[in-house]
Amino acid sequence: MDTDLARTWVQAIAAAVEKHKDHLTQLDSAIGDADHGVNMHRGFSATTMALADYKADTPGAVLVKTGSTLISSVGGASGPLYGGAFRAIGKALDTPTTDTRQFAAALAAGLASVQKLGAAAPGDKTMIDAYAPALAAFQQQADAGADFAAAAVAAADAAEEGMRATTPMQARKGRASYLGARSIGHQDPGATSTALIFRALAETVVAR
Repeated sequence: MDTDLARTWVQAIAAAVEKHKDHLTQLDSAIGDADHGVNMHRGFSATTMALADYKADTPGAVLVKTGSTLISSVGGASGPLYGGAFRAIGKALDTPTTDTRQFAAALAAGLASVQKLGAAAPGDKTMIDAYAPALAAFQQQADAGADFAAAAVAAADAAEEGMRATTPMQARKGRASYLGARSIGHQDPGATSTALIFRALAETVVAR
């Protein structure tokens, strides 16, 4: 990954969130505050504007700027969680280009940030249920010597599988946990937006 690819990835996320914002809000209306789509759309619209004239010499700088913008512009828990993840990923990418193994390590730093802030684990019906399998798939491909595109596609596929797997879970963290057993049968909105982020990465890399 280089600086241009990082910018294009964030732009692709913004486009995906805009396309799916109503779906994200619909999912959140069932088990949350019904604002996830609106909040994510606001945040990534703000990042697109923030990056438009931002001079960056590393992909990490692009992603740190993205994270900082999300923290300042997204309401609720999503801003700190997603913003913190992007800042952690970005801080780990301090060279002009990044290989597959380095990016896997950066993704791991992002997940650690989310887990530290949200205190959630796999199976709690949160964004981690998409992020953790995506990271595992990316890391597996990196360890096997696969190129960046193959690793990104594997991560996106795993994120979507993890997203779907949240439907039968009972939420143990966040607003949805207040519903108890009534949270069962609904796909988690955070896992869904996380899957969008990883799919945007895969499509950006493959299209390059």
